[in-house]
Parts: sequence; C-alpha cells; structure tokens
Amino acid sequence: MRKMPSIAFAMIVVASMTRAQGTDSATRAQTASKMAWWREARFGLFIHWGVYSVPGGVYDGHPIGHAGEWIMNRGKIPVAAYQQYAKQFNPVKYDPDAWVRMARDAGMKYIVITAKHHDGFAMFKTASSGWNIVDATPYGKDVLKPLAAACRKYGVKLGFYYSQAQDWNNAGGAASRKATSEGWANPDSARIDAYTQTHGGHWDPAQTTRSMADYIDQVAVPQVRELLTNYGDVAVLWWDTPTGMTDEYARKIHDLLALQPNIITNDRLERPDYPGDFKTPEQKIPNPGELDGKDWETCMTMNGTWGYKPSDTHWKSSSTLIRNLVDIASKGGNYLLNVGPTPEGEFPQGSIDILKAMGAWMKVNGEAIYGTKASPLGPLPWGRCTQKTEGDHTLLYLSVFDWPADGNLLVPGVKGHVVAARLLAGGTPLNTEPGTDGLLVHLPAAAPDTVASVVRLTVQGAF
Repeated sequence: MRKMPSIAFAMIVVASMTRAQGTDSATRAQTASKMAWWREARFGLFIHWGVYSVPGGVYDGHPIGHAGEWIMNRGKIPVAAYQQYAKQFNPVKYDPDAWVRMARDAGMKYIVITAKHHDGFAMFKTASSGWNIVDATPYGKDVLKPLAAACRKYGVKLGFYYSQAQDWNNAGGAASRKATSEGWANPDSARIDAYTQTHGGHWDPAQTTRSMADYIDQVAVPQVRELLTNYGDVAVLWWDTPTGMTDEYARKIHDLLALQPNIITNDRLERPDYPGDFKTPEQKIPNPGELDGKDWETCMTMNGTWGYKPSDTHWKSSSTLIRNLVDIASKGGNYLLNVGPTPEGEFPQGSIDILKAMGAWMKVNGEAIYGTKASPLGPLPWGRCTQKTEGDHTLLYLSVFDWPADGNLLVPGVKGHVVAARLLAGGTPLNTEPGTDGLLVHLPAAAPDTVASVVRLTVQGAF
C-alpha cells in the first residue's frame, strides 16, 4: 500500500474533525431549540392518577406499605382481583379545566400525567388492551383528551408519563426490577424473556401468558403511537422503570418520537443510545458536586405518596416546597411537583392549599425562577441565587431565607458595578456598597416574605 503524504493525511484528519464538530454543533443547537421552553418553565405539575386511587393503599382490610400506586405489586394482588377496582373508578367530579387553572395559578408551566403507570391501566382509549378507562370503568371516557384541550386553552404544556416496560396487568410486562439489576450490559430479548418468566417477580400466572417481546410489540409500541398521534402537541414523554429493556425494545419505542419532532424525553429508557434530554433525580435535590452540566428535573411528592392515599396526611409545608423550588432553580434544574387525585377526580385539599400558597409566592417572585440559570456565586449562608443576562448586564436574584437582623446582607463574590438594586415585592429600591468580602445590600428591618424575599441586583458585565 502506498504511503499517504503526511500533509494530505493531516488535511483529511482536519476535515473529518471539522465535519464532526459541525454535526455536534447542529445537534446541540437542535437540542437547545427543543429544550428552550422547558428551561424557561422551571416549574411543572406531576399527576399520578389511576385505578390505584380506588383502594387508596388498603387491600383486603390491611394497609399496604409504599406509595399508593404500588399497591398491586406490594400487596401481590391477583390480576382478576385488582381489575375489580376499575368497576369502582368513576371520576364524575373530574374537571380538567379546573386542574389546569390550578397548575397555571400556582406558577406551573407544564403538566405531566400518568397515561399508564405500572399497573398497566391506560387513562385513555386504546385499541391494544381492554384494560383502559373507556372500556373497563363505569366512567367510560378518555380523560386525556379534555386535559389536552384545557392545556391548549391556558397555554400550559402537556406531557405524558408512560411505564414502558413494567406492567402488572398486561401479560408479558415486566413485574420487578431484577432483570436490570443483574449487571447485564446488553441483554437480548430471549434472555430477558427467559429471566422474567422465572425470576421476574410475577405473582400471578395471568401475568406470564406471553413474552415481553410480544408485550412491547402488542401493547407498548401501539399505545405510545396512540399517545403521540391522538392528543395534539405532546411536549414531554416521561418514561419510567426500564425493567428488562433491551436496545431492540428501546429502539422500537424511541423511533415513535418522530411523530412529535419537538418532543423531549427523560433519561429512563436507560439504554446507551437513548440517553434522553434531561435527568430525573427523584425525591431529592442533588448537590452541586453531583451535577454534570446536563439538564435535570427533580420530581417530588407533596406528602409521602405519588398516587392517592387518604391515610397519608403528612403534607410538606408550602414554605419547604417554595424553598425547594428556589434551591432547584439556583442549581439550574426544574421542579416537577406531584398531586395524586382522588378516585372521584378531585385534588386532595392538602394539595390545593399548597398550590395556592406557591402561586401567591410565584405571582410576586416568579421573575427569580422563570428563565433563570444556576447561581454564579458560591454557597450562600442566608439563601439562594439565580441569574439572567440582560444586554450587557447580569441580573442576580437573591432569595433570602434568613433575613439579617442588622439589615446588612453580605453577598460574597459580587465585585462589579451595581447598576440597581430593589426588592421584587413592591419594587422598593435598595442601597448597596462594596464590602471587604463582597457586596453589602442594605435591607429594610422586616422581610416582605418570611419564606423567601427576593432582591434583584443589576450588575454591570457578565459573571
């Protein structure tokens, strides 16, 4: 073989690198375009609703541990017995217009609802399984269509949660997480099927009358196609528990996203070729050291359960949840806060009260949340910081949790010229002066809001 001249070889390498960089840049630009609304939103509503709201955490007279939507699995309820609950699922008080208005008034910009959870029950009309709200309940109506209409009416983005692999009622669906905990780097479908038939955590023979491969082809794929074609624009597809997923299964489901070119997805297909657009820490707010620059969203309950469980009255305070929202925004993340409606179709009163309190705070201080980026400052002992860019200025939003008794707020790391400073509540202008260890902001004696009061600093230049 004739040796290629070194100059020609170098030119080929450079050309190849340039093409690769161009492709990467185009991909990043496409991702940024799709994610723009989500990064602006920062705050969304999760809704866990289904047949599991009927037993509400109690089976055969006994309370079942874990969250309400897991009752079939945790109670090892037979398929036939569990399906009887559908006959009692009749949400005649369901008012999707009111739901979306409550979310909007709370300051939320998007909703993600469980189109199908692990119990396999579809909250929509589907041709692939009779186990759905239209065919199996006295209610007999698709609840997603009117919700989609209400979201369009109020300008709220709509997303669907879909349990793509774990399914306890549709035969062939996985029933535990064991198959993915064995350390299999890339299990083929035959191995998964053999494993789930014998070790997959099934407790009823009715769950194993077909293979997982058949389940993917006959239930998951057609249902995802229905969700992406029958409800208008879908902003988010929120996968969950990739039990037994293979590259082949994931590809079949993922390929359907072409039906909604602008849709974004989370990371819970958990296959290397399908990482999703954002990460999903659950019930926790990550520390800065855990973040890797990727988009992320913390999902969290208001009490201790996702699905309705009337015995769980351990509601987190609105103060805690507001500060959670601020903390998450200060780290560049989104907050997806959950409501578990009743079987009649109403939000529990505890959730309604929390949404109202958060909405009141957001009405005054939402500017410190929407469209912001992570704090450019180090740890702050008194609260959190978010930022925006406005021309050649940086806007710093200082959410003060602990109001200084002497009225002097020290902001370490701010050295540039301060153009303006004011409180978001009422617009009161504030005086500032450079200090030895940072900027001093002189505050009034009393905090406008004991939960979090926001100071807006306009600083010359970028951080």
